[in-house]
Amino acid sequence: MEILRIVLTVLFVIDCIGLSVIILMQEGKSQGSIAGMADTYWGKNKGRSMEGAMVKATKIMGILFFVLALVLNLNF
Repeated sequence: MEILRIVLTVLFVIDCIGLSVIILMQEGKSQGSIAGMADTYWGKNKGRSMEGAMVKATKIMGILFFVLALVLNLNF
């Protein structure tokens, strides 16, 4: 069981670092329509853009963060 705990801890640390990097790479949401983002191609297809992919990756890594934190908190 100790090997499993070490593997999960390593995955948790990698997820923490990756989540921090992904969050820092994202653009701010304060641009709004002043920058004309609503009328551009990338504004309409945000799910297919790099920003959309980073938002999806943030959600997945955040869920993984909480699951690993809960599992590592158990006394097994």
